[in-house]
Amino acid sequence: MVELTRWVTDFNSFLWGTLFLVPLLCGTGLFYTIRLRFVQIRKFGLALRYICGGASLFGKRADNAGMSSFQALATAIAAQVGTGNVAGTATAIVLGGPGALLWLWLAAFFGMATIFAEAVLAQVYKTKDSEGHVVGGPAWYITRGMGEKAKPLAIFFAIAIIVALGFIGNMVQANTIAEACEGAFGFNKIAVGIVTGLLAALVFIGGIGRIASVTEKLVPTMAFLYIIGGSYVLFEHGHAILPAFSMIFKAAFDPQAILGGATGITMREAMRYGVARGLFANEAGMGSTPHAHAVAKVEHPCQQGLVAMFGVFTTFVIITFTGMVILVSGTLSFGPDALTGIKLTQAAYTVDMGTPGQAFVAICLFFFAFSTIVGWYFFGAQNVRFLFNGHGVGVYRIIAILFVTCGSMLHVDFVWQLADLFNGLMVLPNLIALWALHKVVVKHLNEFETLLAQAPGTRIKSASD
Repeated sequence: MVELTRWVTDFNSFLWGTLFLVPLLCGTGLFYTIRLRFVQIRKFGLALRYICGGASLFGKRADNAGMSSFQALATAIAAQVGTGNVAGTATAIVLGGPGALLWLWLAAFFGMATIFAEAVLAQVYKTKDSEGHVVGGPAWYITRGMGEKAKPLAIFFAIAIIVALGFIGNMVQANTIAEACEGAFGFNKIAVGIVTGLLAALVFIGGIGRIASVTEKLVPTMAFLYIIGGSYVLFEHGHAILPAFSMIFKAAFDPQAILGGATGITMREAMRYGVARGLFANEAGMGSTPHAHAVAKVEHPCQQGLVAMFGVFTTFVIITFTGMVILVSGTLSFGPDALTGIKLTQAAYTVDMGTPGQAFVAICLFFFAFSTIVGWYFFGAQNVRFLFNGHGVGVYRIIAILFVTCGSMLHVDFVWQLADLFNGLMVLPNLIALWALHKVVVKHLNEFETLLAQAPGTRIKSASD
């Protein structure tokens, strides 16, 4: 097992390194940013208006015909804002220095263009399965957009995402919840796992209606709670905010001038860990969130494309608060004994909050991880529908619940590596489709902007309005 873990770890270092997925994902984001004429800047205000106009904690119950645009966004953010935004950001700063934050931000900026394209394609090629459920996502835009000859690519993607997110990914999310609760409150990990499994089962059994209802309430609550806590710490260290920003920009291009050569951190490490962790945190280009955006009830695909960009922007906000709290609190250190991951984030909040700071992070982590479990389950279920034409979701649900329950009881180093492996593998067919179908995205954006120009001062109304 040790040898297998080492082999998978080494392969993941290449897969998620600066010679493979990182340039592919960043290149895709840069391509769409240019091709769509910086849509993430030009249309950000319009996206914000769509979100503010449709945001509700008690929206109309979702059904087989889909969910509201905001519910789809909440479901996507539920998956995007997970442990990677809290623990992953801390790890990136330790391994890549404070400058990694700048590259995290750039990954989010270009990721907004990528996720716009994913959401548009998901809307354009969505359909209904044999049971009447609206379905869509990479597996559908690969087969319906690229033709039946590409179906093996779609099947490969569907299997990879079910394993990566629905099973293995949710198991490690549950394990993170159990460890955080044990460390902060002394709870038994097995008991936490059982409770988490039961809560997940209650949501899963309710289908798309309950998933949408939970995420539309959970996502705004957890984001607000985390931002309030982070704002408190930043307020207490207001004098250190500007120096921290200065450190980020200087360390991004010359880490040794800020940190000294003893850390061994170079610009390459800052870029590698910042971009890789950023892409992993916002999931742009991975092909996961399009499943949520596909079922949104909107009148034009680009409406959901604009709304989808806000999901990546939300991860940008959470990442920024996490990174800034770590930098201003003075808890960051380097070397073999340095704190990293969730322990570093907890230590940063403990500086000003005392012992309750550890509990605060544990509670936020529970919200983040549990929401990710819900979102990832839904993405897996959609791909089960693809593979079996609407059938098999009941069996998948039972297996997913078992993985969530058992996740708290395992030592998951190898499981984390497997999750990273399958995450990387599912990216490849999605990126192929994004490049092959880019003209479809451009066409729909041009059409959308023409419609807006014909009715100045108004907006295309969402079907959920």
